[in-house]
Amino acid sequence: MRKRFGFDFYRNMRIRNKLSLLIALIVALSFSATLLVQQYAFSIYDSQIYSKSSQVLNLSSSAIEAELKRIRQISYNVTADGQVQSLLKKIANPDTSDYDRLLLRRDLVDRLLNYTGTEPYLLSIQLYDALGHENAAGNVKALNDAKVADLLSRSDLAEGEQVLLYPDENDSALVTARKVRAYEGTDFSLKRLGMLVIRINIERIVRENAPAEGELLIRSGSDIVYPVHPAFADVGLDEEESRNGSGYFVGNFGGERYFVSHIESGNSGWMYFNLTPFNQIFERIIFIKELVVFVFVGLLIVVMAWGFRFSRSMTRPIDDLIARMRLAERGNFEEANLLSIDTASVPRDEVGLLHRSFRIMIERINALITENFKSRLLVKETEFKALQAQINPHFLYNTLESINWMAKINRQPQISQMVEALGFLLRNSISLGDPLIPLREELGLVESYVTIQKYRFEERLDFDTDIPEALMGRTIPKLTLQPLLENAVNYAVEPSMSPCRIVIRARESSAEGLLLLTVEDSGPGMDPPHAGAAPQRGSPRPGQRHRIA
Repeated sequence: MRKRFGFDFYRNMRIRNKLSLLIALIVALSFSATLLVQQYAFSIYDSQIYSKSSQVLNLSSSAIEAELKRIRQISYNVTADGQVQSLLKKIANPDTSDYDRLLLRRDLVDRLLNYTGTEPYLLSIQLYDALGHENAAGNVKALNDAKVADLLSRSDLAEGEQVLLYPDENDSALVTARKVRAYEGTDFSLKRLGMLVIRINIERIVRENAPAEGELLIRSGSDIVYPVHPAFADVGLDEEESRNGSGYFVGNFGGERYFVSHIESGNSGWMYFNLTPFNQIFERIIFIKELVVFVFVGLLIVVMAWGFRFSRSMTRPIDDLIARMRLAERGNFEEANLLSIDTASVPRDEVGLLHRSFRIMIERINALITENFKSRLLVKETEFKALQAQINPHFLYNTLESINWMAKINRQPQISQMVEALGFLLRNSISLGDPLIPLREELGLVESYVTIQKYRFEERLDFDTDIPEALMGRTIPKLTLQPLLENAVNYAVEPSMSPCRIVIRARESSAEGLLLLTVEDSGPGMDPPHAGAAPQRGSPRPGQRHRIA
């Protein structure tokens, strides 16, 4: 029901509103389709940016991991250095004097300088001998006793593998420690000779290998590897990490929106996070998106305004034409034709052609009405003159009526019947009534005519009718049979001295539903030269007939 109501409501809307609605619908659909395509294109573009960002982070993490791996190899090379092994063994020998140990430790520092001088990312190398003495080279920063004890216990458990001490507020360097075991020459006892501690400039490594944009965060489980004072340490990245080892997401941190790409290192197991302000990456894209929306909204407003104006220009001539038609409907054709309109504003399209055709039609109708009015006046005048001319027939009727009464007074019934028949015949012949009369009335005229002719021809005229009663009500033109009967009298009865029979027959054609009227006579017929004459001017030969359908 609602659907039907909506359809009827749209169907009954004005054309101007339909055009406006159609234009608005087309523009809205075009805008929606374009906006969807734009959003789809931007989503693909965003995915490409996300993917590239992850690739850049992957390259950066790989470079950082490569540097750390190289430093780890350096620490192994130090612990496996034969000279370092020999010096540590001599220092650990109880027979070595304090002075010799001093010389040995100086040589050991000189050996360590060879490593720190060629590696830009090494802040210092600290080698603790078996007696717990620190032998350091480079930018040395002493470790407190708690850290040293922690590294000793952890390196003992690692059995030669490196252990890490992450940066803190006191030391921004990444500290790696490894147990030094004896395996130089034939000595494979793997006894403890000391502990190697290397301080790595992790900030420089990250700075030189991190992505150009964004802020890098390195985590090892719940520990922060870099930076020392991270601004995003408590942003809930563990949830993302547990959900997916590598990828990207967008999050709100500290009231700002960030694009975060993260990857898990396969070597160290560290998680690398690159946090970039969302607007920094997508500021131009967001501007383009907003610009496209504003442009389309502006275009929508402009097109809608143009559509309304276009629909109004289309329907204004139609409204004017409707006003003309309403005037014509009320019969005011002159005002409908003279309705003020700027003819220059009417276009030469179908509407303009309709305007011109309507004006021509109104002019013709107005002319026909004027002509018909004049014709009616002429008819009225003619009828008035005919009314005046009826004075003479009335005088004739009155005279015939007087003769009729005089014949009746003088007891002359034949004269009376002839006068009555003649009066009836004249009255119906001159009457201006309905041109179509029933067959019964036409036979009355014929009988009046036959009554007069019988007084003239007496027994020579034998008249009869053969008409079914069912056909008496059929209508025929007035004075259809009387002229044919008159022809039969003139050309059949009058020239013959013997009796002549005239019969009027009526039949109905069952096939076509026509009324067939036949006037037959038994007269001498027509001469051969007159065989082609009209029926009303000659009588047919015996057995022939006049027929009217």
